[in-house]
Amino acid sequence: MKKIVLIACGIGFTLSLQAQELPLKNIKTNAVTSVKNQGKSGTCWDYSTTSLLEAEGLRKGLGEFNLSEMFTARNTYIEKAKNYILRQGKAQFSEGGLGHDLIRAISIYGAMPQEAFQGVTGEIPDHSGLDETLKTYLDEVLKKRPLASDWLKGYEAILDQKIGVPPATFDFKGKNYTPQTFAKEVLKFNAADYVNITSFTHHPYYSPFILEAPDNFSNGSFYNLPLNEMVSLTKDALKGGYTIMWDADVSNRNFQQAKGYAMLFANTEDGKQAPLNPEAKETAYSAELRQQLYENLTTQDDHLMHLTGLDQSADGKLFFKVKNSWGAVGPFQGYIEVSEPYFAINTVSLVVPKAALSKELRKKLAL
Repeated sequence: MKKIVLIACGIGFTLSLQAQELPLKNIKTNAVTSVKNQGKSGTCWDYSTTSLLEAEGLRKGLGEFNLSEMFTARNTYIEKAKNYILRQGKAQFSEGGLGHDLIRAISIYGAMPQEAFQGVTGEIPDHSGLDETLKTYLDEVLKKRPLASDWLKGYEAILDQKIGVPPATFDFKGKNYTPQTFAKEVLKFNAADYVNITSFTHHPYYSPFILEAPDNFSNGSFYNLPLNEMVSLTKDALKGGYTIMWDADVSNRNFQQAKGYAMLFANTEDGKQAPLNPEAKETAYSAELRQQLYENLTTQDDHLMHLTGLDQSADGKLFFKVKNSWGAVGPFQGYIEVSEPYFAINTVSLVVPKAALSKELRKKLAL
């Protein structure tokens, strides 16, 4: 993860309303919950995928949920610690993660509403220095062999202090739940309902592979699609009423949250960037260009957000409507309009409800 994006993914910005709101025609708007602010925490993976699960609750008619991101963040830190210890410190340890980490955490630990646990710093988290403190503790543990049998207790004590102590049980709408029973009975959660998708040419298509990204600490597998099929799947899913978790590179000048747009701008003859305009000329995208930028480390998994709908410019260009987790900032109050070329080149991975996949695609993936 690039240093600039430790700021982008790690801190909920306060951005000024700098751009004139440019009109787009709405094609599809899917029901989602309100924009949140991840504050000073590198938990975009958590907020974006939690937003996906909340949207699935609305789509399925289960009701509107405000789920606790900090409960999942705390549990994922425990999984990161176990991985780091077993790999004897030779593993990624940071605030970052990918969408499948939330899916896995809920399958193991369950979930709970925000009202049951929001963390010690309140509605907007502040995890300044947390990952450094935790890693320092783990590195000290690794200095003594065999390891102390109770090393995890000391680690959890830090989490208790910095994130908080979640309740073992809680009440929700007049009934008492554990996190596991809440996930199963209220959210109707099933990890198998979600599929990880990506598109790269250095692995066979229609087969899963472990994505080579620093924040994939848990070695999650992703189904590999040709680029045109990944783009088509995303459009069709959104049109069909589904939403998608989006992992992308945003540390480039083409991602302009303050102005409300992310576009793959072409440069003008004098080398300057084209003016902000939904109808501005963009660079043509291809699988070859996408692969080149990934392999030369230009494209990285900087930030995770939530694809919620489709809009269209006057000349017919499609834009993905994206919910961010930096608070209600920018001209679109926390949303950003992402052009198809930007999406095609800068997407690293997706988490998609399995039900959104066509029968033909499920057959190709043996799902």
